[in-house]
Amino acid sequence: MMKTIKECSEITGLPYSFIRGLCIDRKIKFIRSGVKYYIYLDSLLEFCGDRGECE
Repeated sequence: MMKTIKECSEITGLPYSFIRGLCIDRKIKFIRSGVKYYIYLDSLLEFCGDRGECE
């Protein structure tokens, strides 16, 4: 399921800037359309699960 950075931030409680940084560093899967980032929520949760940061 694809979500915007804002939606991911609301779901996970992680800061907007942190999630955006993950996209810029290409640590999670996303698609960029113009200035908007659409993040694969599963990829973000997997990244957080590996590090235990999404709680």
